[in-house]
Amino acid sequence: MSASRTQFYLDKQNAKWKGVCAGIADYTGIEVLWVRVAMVLLTFAGGFPWTLIGYWLVAWMGQPKPVGLYETDEDQKFWQGVRSNPKRSTAEVRSKFRDIDRRLADIELHYTSRNSQLAQEIDSLR
Repeated sequence: MSASRTQFYLDKQNAKWKGVCAGIADYTGIEVLWVRVAMVLLTFAGGFPWTLIGYWLVAWMGQPKPVGLYETDEDQKFWQGVRSNPKRSTAEVRSKFRDIDRRLADIELHYTSRNSQLAQEIDSLR
């Protein structure tokens, strides 16, 4: 896939208006309803012209999210985690690889050790 999964995109598929709030929700992993509520509250709390100007600038400059950017929901959650905290994400990946490596080493040790019961079972399958 040529599209960057760590870039901000306008989410036109889940858009109510231009897809800015849905894009922010997709980028941060926050529920889109809360992003929309925050936008409305910020607008009414005194940021009236600036929030709308910022919204239109983001809508004008943002690129639409490519269709099929995420293959699964798990893939989407992973990339949202990478965007929010890259160090934690790399630590999680390292931890998973360490666990896989440890399990593979256990299998290799079991297979290469002098285990007569295992050898007998293999010979009985032949």
